[in-house]
Amino acid sequence: MKKILLTILSLCLSQVMWAQDYTKDVEKLLKKMTLEEKVGQMTQFTSSSDVTGPTLRGNVEKDVKAGHVGSLFNAVSADYTRKLQKMAVEETRLGIPLLFGYDVIHGFKTIFPIPLGEASSFDLEMMQDAARVAAEEASAAGIHWTFAPMVDVSRDPRWGRVMEGAGEDTYYNSEVAKARVKGFQGDDLAATNTVLACAKHFLAYGAPQGGRDYHTVDMSLQTLHDVYLPPFKACVDAGVETFMTSFNEINGTPSTANPYLFKDILRDQWDFEGVVVTDYTAINELIPHGIAGDLPTAGQLALNAGIDMDMEGDVFLSTLVQSVKDGKVSEKDIDNAVRRILLVKFKLGLFDDPYRYCDAEREKSVTLSQDFKNRARKAAQRSIVLLKNENQTLPLTLNNTKKIALIGPLAKSKKDVLGGWKAKGSPKQAKSLFEGMKAATKDKAELLYAKGCKMSGADTTGFAEALEVAQQSDVVVLAIGEPRTISGEAKSRSDINIPGVQTELLAHLKQAGKPIVVVLMNGRPLTLEREDELADALLETWHLGTMAGPAIADVIFGKYNPSGKLPMSFPRNVGQIPIFYNAKNTGRPFDPEKPSGYKSNYLDVPNTPLYAFGYGLSYTEFAYGDIKLSAETMQDQPITASIEVTNTGDYDGEEVVQLYIQDLIGKSTRPLKEMKGFEKIFLKKGETKTVTFTIAKEALTYHRWDMSEGVEAGDFNVYIGTSSDNVKQASFKLTKDFEVSKQYNPIKSK
Repeated sequence: MKKILLTILSLCLSQVMWAQDYTKDVEKLLKKMTLEEKVGQMTQFTSSSDVTGPTLRGNVEKDVKAGHVGSLFNAVSADYTRKLQKMAVEETRLGIPLLFGYDVIHGFKTIFPIPLGEASSFDLEMMQDAARVAAEEASAAGIHWTFAPMVDVSRDPRWGRVMEGAGEDTYYNSEVAKARVKGFQGDDLAATNTVLACAKHFLAYGAPQGGRDYHTVDMSLQTLHDVYLPPFKACVDAGVETFMTSFNEINGTPSTANPYLFKDILRDQWDFEGVVVTDYTAINELIPHGIAGDLPTAGQLALNAGIDMDMEGDVFLSTLVQSVKDGKVSEKDIDNAVRRILLVKFKLGLFDDPYRYCDAEREKSVTLSQDFKNRARKAAQRSIVLLKNENQTLPLTLNNTKKIALIGPLAKSKKDVLGGWKAKGSPKQAKSLFEGMKAATKDKAELLYAKGCKMSGADTTGFAEALEVAQQSDVVVLAIGEPRTISGEAKSRSDINIPGVQTELLAHLKQAGKPIVVVLMNGRPLTLEREDELADALLETWHLGTMAGPAIADVIFGKYNPSGKLPMSFPRNVGQIPIFYNAKNTGRPFDPEKPSGYKSNYLDVPNTPLYAFGYGLSYTEFAYGDIKLSAETMQDQPITASIEVTNTGDYDGEEVVQLYIQDLIGKSTRPLKEMKGFEKIFLKKGETKTVTFTIAKEALTYHRWDMSEGVEAGDFNVYIGTSSDNVKQASFKLTKDFEVSKQYNPIKSK
């Protein structure tokens, strides 16, 4: 026993020494560096091989050889990164290796569903696995660093970047964030199949006015702390190595110049020791924001706010040396930034072997492997949400369905299924819905096809052919939605209806009198009242990636029973936006039992969304029993809430059991309900399972008006159910106040 303990102690000490050796190595290297070389490490430029924005510098190789670059992004492939790394290591004075970054958002070459689609799975293990596959492929192509996950809470579907996150709920975003960080970074950063994750965008980028990308954010500190900060704290807790600034301003200060975010919160409160990188040219943009009059001032503001690396803007490189000489910034702050940058390079093992990620043989063997494509297909299946299934239209059975009409502008698309931020994903490798259904119906049913219309424009000349095809069929599958090019960065929309005449095509096809299954492909929640009326069945498939077609066919023909749930509310019309399940009451709340009078409601539309957060149907049915609490009061110890769930339908299936809490009375007003847990379970038909959640007082805390944090004794409602608007209810009483922190001045940085 003593020998075992000594061995364990020795291993622990070796790990500590390993970390200390990094520190010694960093300090040793830092002492050798000139000020110019230090600022070079704080500079990231883009390679010309793949550009995501306006490029400011054309001669990347010259910059590398001059020691003016610490990191490059958009340099991809084992051979190309080896070439650039060789310049940095062998042709500069100190031979410091480069850090290669890339936007690997939902896959590298094997493309998984867009993140909002993946979030519909409510399957954390699957999302972690998707990030793991992305890291395997990207690292094999020489990449060390991905600019993901995006953990912005987003409640406005007009904003194009909702496709990159996990939707409207803070708790759920936090859980997804941890899974994705663990997937990208693995258990050992020194392993060559892991990449640095980057929590973005810090902060509140998902709450721009009018849903317009890059726009102003103005909100209370309580909302900032209770809604938008927790997913980033979850990333820190999961060990994320890097953060990215957001483009927006918050309450009058652009994030990239905001010491409250990066010094007070990230460094002082959360003890984050990793690297903070700006978003693309964000320091330069401090000038049009109106907080800096020139680039030197912009650079000074960013450095003094706690920014370590300048992405593409060339502000640090061109101004910081002079700013130090002028006494505008401290070389000590530059040293701190460089320490953090060098440390992640040591953690990745780049000083031991700068070329360890540049393995062309591994790149060839792992990229687009059959195993990865199988995992992408599974992820795509689990990301599909069944919104409507009138008269059990789905699944289609090939025994009595002999002719199927596949219609729509997205039926044969191989590029749109890849979604926004497709990295190196190629349409040549993607499987369309047509291909997926063709394979599924081979020798069993005839698949008829008509395009019907384009995704945009007013041309209806294809309607007649589509109707003719529909009339020949037993059932119609109509693939409509958004092209991949209108969701993502700078892709905000003021109208989130399905574009063009696609909905008119759906209405036209009703004349055939055949059941219509609408397959939606889109990057955001859409307004679907008319489609919901016209369709017999409605599948939300998002943009599902490389294996989209086979996965959708699996659901249509019942090979997989859909289990997805919506991570964002779908509004009835754009006038309801922002709409989200965890809103607050008013002093005159709407009462559906007494709708008249001066109430907080619309005159022309219900207050409720068309489809609520957490909503999603199955081919089977689930019945919920009553909630059983372990106690009716809580003081210091947690209580448990249990419920029986029974599969009462005709299919085996999965259900996402959701837990919500409501604090009825607080020092500050509280939301109508907040998600505090979920569990995805599999039930065979006729089977019953008991799901149990633990509720601790820590889960009940919030920030009051004075920014103290805690929770007051009082009454709480517990809700458990199949969606945020379909739950069972129980109640308990918290008998004792619980304080986390007392009142404080939330802005202390100078």
